[in-house]
Amino acid sequence: MKKHGKKYVEASKKIDKSKLYSLEEAISLVKETSVANFDSTVEVAIKLNIDAKKSDQNLRGSFVLPNGTGKKKRVLVIAKGEAAAKAKEAGADFVGDKDMIDKISQENWFDYDVIVATPDMMPELGKIGKVLGPKGLMPNPKTGTVTTDVVKAIEDINKGMVSYKNDSYGNIHTIIGKVSFDNDKLAENLKYVVTSVAKAKPASVKGVFINNISITSTMGPGVRVDKNSFDI
Repeated sequence: MKKHGKKYVEASKKIDKSKLYSLEEAISLVKETSVANFDSTVEVAIKLNIDAKKSDQNLRGSFVLPNGTGKKKRVLVIAKGEAAAKAKEAGADFVGDKDMIDKISQENWFDYDVIVATPDMMPELGKIGKVLGPKGLMPNPKTGTVTTDVVKAIEDINKGMVSYKNDSYGNIHTIIGKVSFDNDKLAENLKYVVTSVAKAKPASVKGVFINNISITSTMGPGVRVDKNSFDI
């Protein structure tokens, strides 16, 4: 059983684990119970009524949060020619093609947060899929990171694009901002994430789609959110 520190234990006492809090109450509590000595990230966990073993029920995608994530992401673009030139102009942190792929495979280089690639570079990138996949760095068309429009991808990432993918238990975890955000901004981001996920309900899923929702800060306790707080 995981042992928590004194700060976590004290913070947890402020939360009723059996209660479903309104959106506003939950956000206030998450901020109040943040135990980190830095500007914590606030995340949401959404438990879905899906069978993750069935491919047609798995969810994967991305969305641009209305108020961003509060974090600047370092972008690596794998592209050639005009696309590479446009990526540099758009402010990508790193741009290259096979040279960057070799750097990753030979030097175990991971000084970036997201990779954007043009479709023609995917066969080369696929060769190091076993390296990128486990770290969640492999570009994917569903998340907007495999595209011919690298400029838009870079802009979306800088605006606060987050990707999501359900795990083997049918849970989705993603960022909704920072503890330092205004309550209203965190609420707007959370509403956007929940409604976006709700709209992505696979046709093969019948009945209730979202089972429960909880939010937490980095190293802080989780707070359960009442689904009635959302228009889903």
